[in-house]
Amino acid sequence: MPLDRAWLLAHLPHQGGMCLLDGVASWDEQRIRCTASSHRRADNPLRAHDRLGAACGIEYAAQAMAAHGALLAASDSSPGAGYLASVRGVDLHVAQLDDIAIDLDIEAERLSGDDNTILYGFRVSAAGRELLSGRAAVVLDAGKLEKKT
Repeated sequence: MPLDRAWLLAHLPHQGGMCLLDGVASWDEQRIRCTASSHRRADNPLRAHDRLGAACGIEYAAQAMAAHGALLAASDSSPGAGYLASVRGVDLHVAQLDDIAIDLDIEAERLSGDDNTILYGFRVSAAGRELLSGRAAVVLDAGKLEKKT
């Protein structure tokens, strides 16, 4: 069952124009697929020098991961802020996103993790054309991490 922007605004810490996604097209325990059109907006908060660089697609993927976490969380919990700890193996196949005329498909797949740290694989595409992909480590609660001395 697709979820719209109103659902995203109610369940993610990203608000206003910083909520880049339009909706959740599908999801299950391991993966999520979201859509977005905000890459074409002149007022996109990630734009710089009149363009939206392809690396900004990582934030689109991070928001899809946050939506996935919200869907898997208890229904009575308030939106929490996770932390993007690292990204690896990022392949950018385009220089910028704002010149992509059609909506973006953002996919994230949970590859491994526990209740506090998660490794996702992600892919941003448009009409089947891969624009960028990579892996991202997400920390849900930095306070739970053991301090090593």
